[in-house]
Amino acid sequence: MEKAETIFGTRAVIEAIKAGREIEKIYIQSGLNNDLIKELINTAATHKAPYSFIPQVKLDRLSNKNHQGVVCVLSAVQYVPLENIIDKCYSEGREPFFLIVDRVTDVRNFGALARTAECAQVDAMIIADKGNAPITGDAMKTSAGALNHLPVCRVKDMKKTFQLLKDNGIQIIACTEKATNTIYQIDLNTPVAIILGSEEDGISPQMLKDADHLAKIPLMGSIESLNVSVAAGIVVYEKIRQRDYK
Repeated sequence: MEKAETIFGTRAVIEAIKAGREIEKIYIQSGLNNDLIKELINTAATHKAPYSFIPQVKLDRLSNKNHQGVVCVLSAVQYVPLENIIDKCYSEGREPFFLIVDRVTDVRNFGALARTAECAQVDAMIIADKGNAPITGDAMKTSAGALNHLPVCRVKDMKKTFQLLKDNGIQIIACTEKATNTIYQIDLNTPVAIILGSEEDGISPQMLKDADHLAKIPLMGSIESLNVSVAAGIVVYEKIRQRDYK
């Protein structure tokens, strides 16, 4: 696991949640079900802090302290509600421009994506509350500090998030080799959210189904795909080209 700021112990984690600390993930030892653990789970659910159960051997790898079956990784960023960013864009007379990151687990790729997005003045990155690389100090470092300036919206239900985007006039473009049209054939000069998928298997089937359009980056060589951070640079700047360099 990447170096990250962690706290451990059930009561300490409960108090950190109540104090408003931004939680990246809470790891709870499988099989624990005492009253304090139940209080932790209720507190995490109330404050929408993500948690999961893992075996003790994995928990011990996260911390060699007396963790009492609970280790909490703190986020290096403060997450922002997506609704706030959408409202801000339209109130300032700008068309929203988002990057949806689907299950990118390599912290270096995630940081590079954030760096590209910030340089292109993407309004925010949207991620699910599980499945992506943790936004820790290492992610901040590999983003060259971009995550200090780029809003990140962490959402629990991506399907509802897609509907929110569509209800606000934002079309969703999935960047995938499964597409027929290229990114150069799709009109990106609109309010848009561009999806980029995982290093292993690309964009999840449900997201492909729910997207408004699929678009691919044309590849001429023998390799079947680009690195996700490289793909991000190409498609994000095609959006800018269509908008600013007609």
